[in-house]
Parts: sequence; C-alpha cells; structure tokens
Amino acid sequence: MKILLLTGLFLCCASWLLAQDIQYSQYYANPIYLNPAFTGSTGLTRAGVNFRNQWPAMDESFVAYTAYFDHYEEKLNSGFGLIFQGAQESFTETSLNEIGLVYSYRLQLGEKSYLQAGMQGSLVARDALFDRVILGTQLDIDRGQILGEPGGSFEGDSEIRSADVHAGLLYYGERAWFGFSVAHLLEPEISYLADDSNQLPMKYSLHGGYRIGLAPGDINDYFNNIDQERSLTLGFNYKKQGEFSQLDLGVEFYFEPLVLGLWYRGLPTKYSLPNNEALVFLLGVNIPMGIDLGYSFDYSISKLGFSPSGGAHEVSLRYVFSTKSAKKRYYATQSFFRY
Repeated sequence: MKILLLTGLFLCCASWLLAQDIQYSQYYANPIYLNPAFTGSTGLTRAGVNFRNQWPAMDESFVAYTAYFDHYEEKLNSGFGLIFQGAQESFTETSLNEIGLVYSYRLQLGEKSYLQAGMQGSLVARDALFDRVILGTQLDIDRGQILGEPGGSFEGDSEIRSADVHAGLLYYGERAWFGFSVAHLLEPEISYLADDSNQLPMKYSLHGGYRIGLAPGDINDYFNNIDQERSLTLGFNYKKQGEFSQLDLGVEFYFEPLVLGLWYRGLPTKYSLPNNEALVFLLGVNIPMGIDLGYSFDYSISKLGFSPSGGAHEVSLRYVFSTKSAKKRYYATQSFFRY
C-alpha cells in the first residue's frame, strides 16, 4: 500500500509539472523568463544562468535551469535576446527543453522612466521515458496490487515538438517598476496519450516593486573611503495558470556588496483556507566588475512539509558586459533587485 501511495504522489507531481511552468524563487534574477519585455532593460549587454533543485530529499526530484543573453541597441531603441530553458523530472524521466528568440522595443517616457514591450518566439521539445510509469488504471487499491508491468499500458508518443509565443509589457523608472506578461499564447499540446488532448494553458504574471534608498555608509578600501549604497526593496509577483494561482511577496536589504532577502510564497484559496507553500531565504553578492551572484533556499511550509521534501535550492549568476565608465553609471542607479 505504501508503494501505491508513493506512486500516486509522484504521478500527481509529474502531471502538475507537465501542465504548469517551473517557478523560480529568484524570479527577478531570471528576467527574460519572467517577462520578455525585460530584454535589453539594462541598456547594456548581459548574460545569466539560473539553476533550481526542488525537493532534493526525495528519491525523485525536479531540476530546472535557464541560460540567457541579451543586448540593447541604442540606435534602434531595441533589445535582442536569446534564452534557453530546461527541466527534468527523474521519476518519469520527463524533460523539457525550450529555445527562444526575444525582441523588445523601448519608449522613453521621461528623463529616467521607460516603457518596454517584448515578444518571444520559441521551439519546445518535450520528451519522456515511460518504462517506469504506472498508470492509474493499473492500481488495484482494494488488493494493494499493481496490475501488469510499469510502462506496459502506455500507448502514445513519448516525443512532442511544438512552437510557442510569449509577450509582455514593462514600465520602470529610477525606483519603481511594474510589468505584465502572458506566456504560451499558442497553448501547445502537452499530452503524451494517443487518445487524449491537453493543451498547456496560458500563464499570466503581474509583477512589480519599489526600491527605497537608505542613508549610505562608508567602505574603506585602504586608500580612501567610498560611499556604500544601502537600500530596501519591496517586490511582488502574482501568477495564474489554468486553475492554479500564486503570489510571491518579499523584501530585500542591499548592504553593498551583500544582499539579504526574505520572501513568502502562497495565496488564500477560494475556500478561505490558507495555501502556504514556502519561505524563501536569499543571500547575494554584488561584485563591482559586473557580476551578481545569488543563492536562495525554500523552506517548505505546505502540507508536504520540510523533512520529506528538503525544500529547494536555487542559484543565479549574471554578468554585465560594458566599459568601466558604463558599469559605474549602471550600478549607480541599479540595485541587485533591479533588472
């Protein structure tokens, strides 16, 4: 019976992953994945990678990763980008790989405020190995038995290829930003079953934040004292996909060059019952040469609990390419939370 329960748990998790996008705790450090309108938002050239390991304490875990590159061309008021994302679920050996080309256009509204619109076109590959999968029709709950062999009842295609489109809009100024994005405008087919049709629902995301400048401190570099930036940043990200919705709320304290953050993920349900998922703790460092490095840990506060799952680990790395003077101007107005 324990085997049946574990099998059912992982089948549910696998189905959820197939029908929903991977969520990153450091969504602000994965800007193009969050909203294609962030392409070129630095006004410079940028590259970044993200890695997430979810539920590492379980025998079967979920791993996701993203790599991106974007460049802003001032003469065209345009940003150009390339993004690759992947995800793997070890129980069914299901994998997702997506590569996309991204474009954005910037409209200057004021001296330090901008409006950007972006769009991404992608090719998506979904692959699965069902040799270990036990379908619900194979479970005999009354007898506590599994009928047949794993994978023996599966009839369908283990490879799905499709195209997809994402779009977004972004406003940002010196201290505040606000964005809206829609993913999966083409709602691609995601069902592996031959006699079933299941399209990936569109995902809506509403996000924003505000940075509060604090009194600067001093850093002694052995030759002279320089100002140390200190700021407090508040942010949110609401996302809805199909029947699922979620809200991330958080705060980050930037104490140059360190970043400390605390986030809450969850959302009350329509039945007025709490839907608490995780508390996210962040430690980051901002290196003046153009590198942002962040590590976060998700402490599960859902019914799944922390001990069985082990929470989630996430790492982000970004690098901004530019001349020394351009980087100085960039970091004078951008915090770790800024894109």
